[in-house]
Amino acid sequence: MDHEQPLTGGNVSDDVVRVGGTVRKPWSSATASVHAFLTHLGNHGIDVPRVLGRDSRGRQILEFIPGPMVEARRLTSDELHRVGALVRRIHDVAAQHRPDEDAPWENVLPAPEHELICHNDLAPWNLVVGERFVFIDWDGAGPSSRLWDLAYSAQAFTANDPAEDPETAAARLAAFVDGYGADHALRSALPEAMGDRTAAMCRLLRESHTSGREPWGSMYLTGHGAHWAAATAYVLAHERIWREALRPRR
Repeated sequence: MDHEQPLTGGNVSDDVVRVGGTVRKPWSSATASVHAFLTHLGNHGIDVPRVLGRDSRGRQILEFIPGPMVEARRLTSDELHRVGALVRRIHDVAAQHRPDEDAPWENVLPAPEHELICHNDLAPWNLVVGERFVFIDWDGAGPSSRLWDLAYSAQAFTANDPAEDPETAAARLAAFVDGYGADHALRSALPEAMGDRTAAMCRLLRESHTSGREPWGSMYLTGHGAHWAAATAYVLAHERIWREALRPRR
């Protein structure tokens, strides 16, 4: 077997390695469901890591996507528009996927409503940018809704720095949502949903710390708890600004 290179940087990256042009990850009860979803997306034109099977040690094999993670730099308005459009294409194709009713999933933060299978973490820390823009780490995919998934993604890409001027963040948010092509109903619902989704993330970390649920309990203590508490306050405090930025323009 080729040399195994540990892949670090993620929050749940234990036992994830690169072997040549592939990534090897532990196989879970949800892996078959996730692989079927990835295969569906890939077969319908979405650029996702190719599913390459299972190795002799029982690990899943996926295509390694070269390039830096987008969180290493600030996206331009045009790039935010591009990412918003990518999220829209993912949702549109995902809406055509029909998994078995009893298909197992491991989405950590269930959505209030279920209408399609979503990545559930379409965020800068999961987007590789280079010759291709590709979202990775699909293991947490599962039932969700366009609103819940988009609210998290839009907030993570544009309103995740509590120190940023909210008007600047709002302009970035508008570029992202314009790229998605959100209709009036979705634009109207997004500001409140962004607050709800950010608060849910904060709550997950806090409650995981209390209950000992890992890795989120440890993440709470290593800066994530403080960050998401501040991000939640920021998103809630400026809902009016987000709402104005997302108002449909004539």
